[in-house]
Amino acid sequence: MNERNPGFDTSGSAAVEVIDLMHYWRVFRRHLSKIIALTVVATAIAVLVVMSMTPIYQATTTLLIEAEQAKVVSIEEVYGLDGKSSEYFETQFEILKSRELAKRVALELDLVNNPEFNPYHEANAKKFSLKEYLMGPGEAPTQDQVLADTVDNFWKSITISPIRKTQLVKVSVQSESPALAQKAADAMANAYIKSQMEAKVGMTQQAAVWLQDRLGGLKSRLDESERKLQDFREANNLIDVEGVDTLVAKQLDEITKRLVEASSVRLESETIYRQLESLSDRSYESLSGLPLILNNPLVARLRENETQAELKVSELSKRYGPKHPKMVAAQSDLDAVRESVRTQMMRIASGIEKDYGTAVSKEAALQKALDQKVAEVRELNRTEFTLNEYSREVRANRQLYETFFDRIRETNETGELQTANARITDPAVLPDEPVKPNKKLVVALVLVVSGMFGVGLAFLLDALDATLKNPEDIDRKLGTPLLGMMPMIDSNVLKKLDIEDGRLVRAFADETLHGFSESIRTLRTSLTLAGLENPAQVILLTSSVPGEGKTTTSANLAEAYGQMEKTVLIDADMRRPTMAKKLGLPPNSKGLANAVAYPDTLEECIHHMEELGIDVIPAGPIPPNPLELLSSRNFEKLLETLRGRYQRIIIDSAPMRLVSDALYLSSLVDGVVYVVKADSTRDKLVNSSLVKLDESNARVYGVVLNQLNVSKESRYGGYGYYAGYYDAYGYTSDEKNA
Repeated sequence: MNERNPGFDTSGSAAVEVIDLMHYWRVFRRHLSKIIALTVVATAIAVLVVMSMTPIYQATTTLLIEAEQAKVVSIEEVYGLDGKSSEYFETQFEILKSRELAKRVALELDLVNNPEFNPYHEANAKKFSLKEYLMGPGEAPTQDQVLADTVDNFWKSITISPIRKTQLVKVSVQSESPALAQKAADAMANAYIKSQMEAKVGMTQQAAVWLQDRLGGLKSRLDESERKLQDFREANNLIDVEGVDTLVAKQLDEITKRLVEASSVRLESETIYRQLESLSDRSYESLSGLPLILNNPLVARLRENETQAELKVSELSKRYGPKHPKMVAAQSDLDAVRESVRTQMMRIASGIEKDYGTAVSKEAALQKALDQKVAEVRELNRTEFTLNEYSREVRANRQLYETFFDRIRETNETGELQTANARITDPAVLPDEPVKPNKKLVVALVLVVSGMFGVGLAFLLDALDATLKNPEDIDRKLGTPLLGMMPMIDSNVLKKLDIEDGRLVRAFADETLHGFSESIRTLRTSLTLAGLENPAQVILLTSSVPGEGKTTTSANLAEAYGQMEKTVLIDADMRRPTMAKKLGLPPNSKGLANAVAYPDTLEECIHHMEELGIDVIPAGPIPPNPLELLSSRNFEKLLETLRGRYQRIIIDSAPMRLVSDALYLSSLVDGVVYVVKADSTRDKLVNSSLVKLDESNARVYGVVLNQLNVSKESRYGGYGYYAGYYDAYGYTSDEKNA
C-alpha cells in the first residue's frame, strides 16, 4: 500500500472507498450554526411574506352532465351526439375550461370594474405606474386589451375537476371576495347550461335550413323518377306486369307439358316405325311378325277366322279331293280370310307410318311454340327489370323525400322545446375559510426546504474547501501520518501571562504554557517512535508558505530534545531569517552563512542558549544566493562536523512553495517534518510539496498540524479528548501563533 495515499494499492488499482459517515456528521456539526441561521432567516422572511399575502377564497359548484340528452322528440341525426362515449364528456369538460365561457361570465359579472381581475383598474394605479417606471412608458391599453387581460386573470382562477366514474364535475372559482367566488362559481355553471341550450337551438335552426334546401332538390328528383316510370309503362303498353308475367308463365308450362307428351308419343311411334322399316318386304309373313299388328283386335279376329277356315279345309281334305266343290269353296273362304288379314295388316302398317309422321310434326310444332314463348319471356323479363329499376328509384326518392319532410316538421315542432343536458346538483356556498395561502404549510415547507438547502450548502462548502482543518483532513486528503497538533494560543492568555508573540519560540523552556509544552513533547515522542529502527539524527522542518509556525515549532522541538540530548538548532532559512531576533541574539551575529563560507569560524557561529539548554546557529548575514551556499561542499562538511558533536540537529528551512532550499536539504538530512497551518493551507499545495519530497527520496516522518483551534474542532469535529486536555490551560482562541 502506498504510504502517502492509502486509497490506492501498489498495482495502481483503486481500492474500495468506504463512506465515512462520521465525516459528514462533523461537517454538519461544523456548519450547524450557519444552517440554523439560514433556516431562521428564510423562515422569518416566509412568515412575513405569508402574513402580507391576501387571503384567497374558493367556492365550488357541482354540475351534472347527463350522458343521454333529454329530448321531447329524438333528433340524434340533427345533433350527431353520442352521450355514451367518453369523448363526449371530455369535450364538455374542455368547454367548461374554455376562455370563451370565462369571457361570458366576466362580462355578466362586470369584472372589468373589479380591481382584482382588471390589472388596469384605478385601484391598481400604483402597480401600473411601477411597471411603467421599470419597463418604460408604453401605449395606453385599449378596451379590447383590458377585457382580454381581465378575462385571462379570471380564467386562471377557474378550476374544473371531474369526479371519476360519475357524470359530475366540480366548477371552482377563487377570489379575494368570498361572495364573488360563490357568485362566479354558480355563474360559470349557469353559463355552461345556457351555452348548451343556445348551441342546440342554433344547431336545430341550422339543420332546419339545410333540410329545407335539400327538400326542394329531393322533390324534383322524385317527380323526374315518377315521370320516367310512367313513360316506360306507356311505351311498353304495360298495365299489370305481374298478371302478364303469370299468364306467360302458365302458357309456358302448358306448352312444355304438351311438348313432353308429344315427344313421348313420337318416341313410341318412331320405335314401331323403325320396326316396320326394318322388314325386308311387306308380305303376309313379314307383317305377321310385328307385335303391334298381331295384337290388333281386328287382326286377331281375322286370324281366328283364318284358323277356323284352315281347320275346315283340313277336315274336308280328308274326305274330298282338291277339286271337290266343297273343297274348292272351303279353300276359297280360306284365301279370302287370308287376303282380309293381309289387307288389314297393310292398313295397320300404313297407319303406323301416318302416326309417326303426325307425331314428328306435332313435336316440331310444339318445340317451335316453346321457343317463341321462351323468347317472349326473356323480353318480358328485360322489360320487368327496367320497370323495377324505375320503380326502385321512385320508391327511394319518395322515402328520402318523406324522411326529410318528417325531419323538417319534427325540427320545427321541437325547436322551442329544447332541454339542457346539464343541471346544477349542488350550488356554491359562501366560503368562510381561505384556501390559500396555507400559512402553516408554507412556513413548514420553507423551514424544511431552507434547512435542507443549508445542509446541502454546508456539504458544498466542505467540498469546495481545500484547507486542512483537523487530523481527519490530514489522513483523508494527504494520506500522511500525523505527528502532532499544535494548539492555537489565545491572545488573552498571552496577555495574562505577559508573553509576547515572539517569545513563543521559548514557550517550551519557559514552561508557562503547559498545554503547548505537552504538544511539543507529543511531537518529540512521535519522532522518537518513528525513528526506532532507523534513528534520525538530523531533522529538517519545512512548510508550504511562510507564516505557518515552522520557526516556532523548530525552536520548541529543539528545546524539547535539549532536555534529553545535546541539540543544536540551525536557522537554514537564509532568505528571511527570524530565529536570531526571536531568540534575542545580538544583531549581526555570526551564523550559518559565516560557518559555510569560512569553516574556521564555526565556533564563533555557534551560540549557546543556557536558558534553553541548546546551541543555536542563526542564519547570519543574508548571502546573494542562499541555495548555492547550502549546496556547497562546505555545508556538507559542516553538517558532518555537527553530526560528530551533537546527538540531535534540528534545521529550520525555507518554505518549499517559494524556493527549493528545503527540497535540496531533504536529501542531506535523516528525516523531514512538514508543518501545516490548520484551516489555512490548501491541501493541493501540501500534496504537491510532499510529492516533490517523495520524488527526491526524502524520508518524510509526517505532518504537524499547527495553530489548531481545539475548542472549535472539539465542538464540530469530535476531538473532545484534545479539548479536554487543552481547555485546562485556556488554549482555545482563534489568535495565531507566532
